[in-house]
Amino acid sequence: MRVLHIITGLGVGGAEQQLRLLVRHLPVTCDVITLTNPGPVADGLAADGVRVTDLGMRGNRDLRALFSLVRWIRAGRYDVVHTHLYRACVYGRIAARLAGVRAVVATEHSLCATRLEGRTLNAGIRALYLATERLGRATVAVSPTGAGLLRDWGVPDKRIRVVPNGIDASRFRFDEVRRKEARAFYGVPEDAYVVGGIGRLVSAKRFDVVVRAVAALPGDVRLVLAGSGPEEETLRRIARELGIADRVVFTGELPYLPDPRIDAPELPALLSALDVVAAPGTDETFGLAVLEALAAGLPVLYTSAPALADLPPDAAPGAQRLASGAETFARELLRLRTAGPGERAVPDAVRHYSIESTARQLMDVYTAALAAGGSTWK
Repeated sequence: MRVLHIITGLGVGGAEQQLRLLVRHLPVTCDVITLTNPGPVADGLAADGVRVTDLGMRGNRDLRALFSLVRWIRAGRYDVVHTHLYRACVYGRIAARLAGVRAVVATEHSLCATRLEGRTLNAGIRALYLATERLGRATVAVSPTGAGLLRDWGVPDKRIRVVPNGIDASRFRFDEVRRKEARAFYGVPEDAYVVGGIGRLVSAKRFDVVVRAVAALPGDVRLVLAGSGPEEETLRRIARELGIADRVVFTGELPYLPDPRIDAPELPALLSALDVVAAPGTDETFGLAVLEALAAGLPVLYTSAPALADLPPDAAPGAQRLASGAETFARELLRLRTAGPGERAVPDAVRHYSIESTARQLMDVYTAALAAGGSTWK
């Protein structure tokens, strides 16, 4: 089986890094096309031996990309086309059908109740999404919560498949050496109590709540924000105004896997350096950062994580759901700091979302799509 993955960009984002991890575990031949921004994940895929092509798309209305995609799909004689992220799903579905491939699968990584990949949802976005969604065989939601949103949008239930994000838990296992190295790299004292925030620095993540919470805590508490985005300067300003700029570290985007282009510890190493992860975002599709923190054996304070909502309450005893407010987070962070470090145990929730299981489930989706559409290339 030959599978072509089409994605909007390959910067260091959750969907992009999930794609790299997935390709490593799929037992099929995979190529990847990025419409634009062949960032560090593109280099990582290439290092893994995956053929990566950048179309150099110049904007949402660059129709040349559509015809380039058609040519690539025909030349590659792919059995399945799998699209990721909104722009790639729109262009990729159309191109695949024009090229004669009917086994088209899309994964909806970032659909929330009011936003799609950070965009505020409106009638135009929904209409274009639904018009092109009909060209595919299956739309994959990464959680039952996401599947419900797709149904509410008008996607037929028969085309929705739930295949959760997966993690390679072994990579996130706590390591004392990595803890010391990461703290030294960022200038964080070994005896500091370190709160982490993981994800895009956008308003929906509400990292301002964590900044304000840390400002209310004793001076030995540090905050490390791993990610980048348009809210970074706002968060820096809030930290300065609260007088804790010297207690907040901004790492920028960090890869899941070692990357020669990024001179910094990868994300799993950073998680070893933390004592707790705070995730006050209220509009999440899955909650991958919460699971990664749990895989590192960390306690987690969160507001929204569909990945945990879909599991029994005892699947993640180290995770506590809170209302998204600075006072609430400050109180619980202080409680955890006072209690001291506990055993870094990995809960059942992490094992439930193994990348091997995700790859097997996705292969079932591919097989069903091929069976429904038949083979294109004879």
